[in-house]
Amino acid sequence: MTEQKEQPTEPETEAHEIHWMRIAAAGTLIVSGGLLLSGRRKAGLFAAATGASLALLDQKDALGAWWRIMPGYLNELQRLLGQAQETVDDLAERREKLAKAFGGE
Repeated sequence: MTEQKEQPTEPETEAHEIHWMRIAAAGTLIVSGGLLLSGRRKAGLFAAATGASLALLDQKDALGAWWRIMPGYLNELQRLLGQAQETVDDLAERREKLAKAFGGE
């Protein structure tokens, strides 16, 4: 009888896996901070954009989920802004009525 080695489960293999994309993104963001602090603004901004892009590529599942729910949040924000505008218009109308009542305008 030969002994068979058990295959490691997925969490175990993932724990030992090196996340090169995360390392590259973090390193690029650190370099961009150094460049910005040293006064090399254009190079620092380019490095920051590159690091952010790498980070987004690494988190594509989270970014996809965020992208799917964003329209709902934008619709809700638009609704709230509409309500705020109605309230401001109502207050302006009441202010005009009070000004006329007290002989202001």
